[in-house]
Amino acid sequence: MARANVRRVVTGHDSDGKARVVADGVVEPITSGLMPGCAIYRLWGRDERPVFPDNGSPGQAGTYYPPPDGSRFMINTIAPGELTPPPNLDVAAAWEELERRAPGAAAAMEPDAPGMHTTDTLDYVLVVSGEVTLELDDGDQTVLRTGDVVVQNGTRHAWRNHGAEPCTIVGVAVGADRA
Repeated sequence: MARANVRRVVTGHDSDGKARVVADGVVEPITSGLMPGCAIYRLWGRDERPVFPDNGSPGQAGTYYPPPDGSRFMINTIAPGELTPPPNLDVAAAWEELERRAPGAAAAMEPDAPGMHTTDTLDYVLVVSGEVTLELDDGDQTVLRTGDVVVQNGTRHAWRNHGAEPCTIVGVAVGADRA
């Protein structure tokens, strides 16, 4: 099961340029009946390159995936097995709620291939617990375990948990251009 919350500590600079902790609080997970047992923690992001020193305030990060020069930092917990919504779920309302809480995430998903998506990002991913299968084009699959890392170069992919326990991955997405 996913953690209930994640503590986020943010540093910045005071008016004298001294390093300070400027925020220390809890990040609640984004969950959805569309993906039972999964959780998304949007930890930090900005839509532009940072300039330092700064006061540590969050930058604009309106969409789930970053634009070029933007970045996102997240933790995802992937439930084991097929992610089957409960039969009584109001699917339309669930999609609306997911779009409100993670704008643009659903738009990257392929309707005819559940879980498959492509983003214009360079992703650095670390498996921190459990096991997950990275699926690419033509069903190519690579099993990843705790401690494994993936450098995802804007490729079409899906994360599948064929194990018995939840898998947690930590990722940083850096916005890129697609030629």
